[in-house]
Amino acid sequence: MAEERARFEIFRGGNAPTLNECGCMTLAGEAPNMIAALPLFAGAGPESGELVDVPYRRPGMSLARLLLKSGFALPLHSHDCDCLYYIVAGSVELGTETLVAGDGFFVGSEVPYAYVAGPEGAEVLEFRATDAFDIRVRDKSPEGWAKAVDKVREAQDRWANEPPPVRRIPEKLIGPS
Repeated sequence: MAEERARFEIFRGGNAPTLNECGCMTLAGEAPNMIAALPLFAGAGPESGELVDVPYRRPGMSLARLLLKSGFALPLHSHDCDCLYYIVAGSVELGTETLVAGDGFFVGSEVPYAYVAGPEGAEVLEFRATDAFDIRVRDKSPEGWAKAVDKVREAQDRWANEPPPVRRIPEKLIGPS
C-alpha cells in the first residue's frame, strides 16, 4: 500500500537540518582538481561564507535556504533536477544580471550555472520537485581553484562579523505611503 502523504504540514525553520545533515545532495561526476584543492580551504573553508539548511523535505519536494556572505561565489555547477530560486534579501550577480530581493530564477535539470552574492550578501530559497538531488561541479584548473581559495581566505575577516542581508519588501507590495 502506498504511503499516504499529509495534506497539511507545519515546519519550523529553527529545526532545519543543514544540507550536510539532511543528506539530500550527493556529489556526481568527477572534479579531481576540486577534490585536490579541498585541503587548501582548511581553516578558511567556503562554508564560512555559505550557510545552507533544509527547512522542508518530503518525498518529491524540498526547500533549501542559503545565507551567503558578501562576494561568496558558487562555482559553476548543475543539478539533476529543475530548481527554482527566490532572493529573499540582499542580491546576487548571475552573469550580467543583478537580482535583488523579490527576484528569482529557474534553472533546468543539468543546466550549468554559477552566481556570486552581492555586497550585502544574499538570502536565497531553493525549491525543488524532489527530495534528493545531485550536484555536478564543473572542474577548474588547479590555478582556478587556487584563486578561489585565495578569495575565500581574503574574505574571512570581513565575513566573521558581517550581519545577514536586510530584508526589503518590494515597494509595490507596500503600497502608497
